[in-house]
Amino acid sequence: MSNRFYRLLFGALLLIALYFDLQRLIYVLVGMAVLEALTNLRIPLLVSRLRGVESTSLTEGSLGITFRTRSNFEAERGWRLLVAVMLIVSLFIFPETLWFFPWFMGFAILGAGISGVCPMFLALKWAGLK
Repeated sequence: MSNRFYRLLFGALLLIALYFDLQRLIYVLVGMAVLEALTNLRIPLLVSRLRGVESTSLTEGSLGITFRTRSNFEAERGWRLLVAVMLIVSLFIFPETLWFFPWFMGFAILGAGISGVCPMFLALKWAGLK
């Protein structure tokens, strides 16, 4: 499983959960993102290992651009942490004010899964994450 397919699946599930108001699915998605960010046990890597396929490379999703690494913290891990924090803030802390933000995130993540280009991931790579 590639990170691109993971983003496609995550974005689609987030939009489905928002549309049908499935709070438990949103909790699962946020919890999964937090767990993956804190432990670095990412679903795409685990699925690739179980299938016996070469794991995804660190350059996947960076459009072939070489970025200068300033930290050993991986950009994929930072992306998951950032998504979880933004969903927690917009859905659970300020739901009336930021009601549009989870929808925007869902469509952006789905678009990143379809196109293979995630602007937030590129920004994290540009900021110096590995």
